[in-house]
Amino acid sequence: MTGTLSALTPWVLTLLRAWCGLALLPHGMRAFFGWFPNSGSRILNPQLLATGLERSGFRPGRYWVIYVALVEFVAGPALALGLFTQLAGLLIFLFFLGAAYDHLRFDGYFWNTLGMEYPALWGLVALTFACAGGGPISLDRAFFGM
Repeated sequence: MTGTLSALTPWVLTLLRAWCGLALLPHGMRAFFGWFPNSGSRILNPQLLATGLERSGFRPGRYWVIYVALVEFVAGPALALGLFTQLAGLLIFLFFLGAAYDHLRFDGYFWNTLGMEYPALWGLVALTFACAGGGPISLDRAFFGM
């Protein structure tokens, strides 16, 4: 059984990498384009996002909006594809590190109270790929042999 599970490891890591990267897209589509308006967030455009970031202490908010867009629309898909995986993972990790800190300050630990548990977990997943790279099933491997 151990051999079978070990053989699945590259596929499971690819699935986790793809899920982590692609999960950022709906958040970006909501915050930047107003998609999914009934999903629990009132941040449905970049100006509201900038205001929320300012309120949380990320100043100036309009500049942080650029970073959020970069993470959600560029780094997320790059991580999913395993392209420039370590850089993408690092950018996503830093994003979630800030989110976890922000949620810890205002909401505590538990995910069901919007606490830091959820962003911390996703940050650790991204950090895994920032350190380990894309693995054998990635565009990094196909294009660059890494």
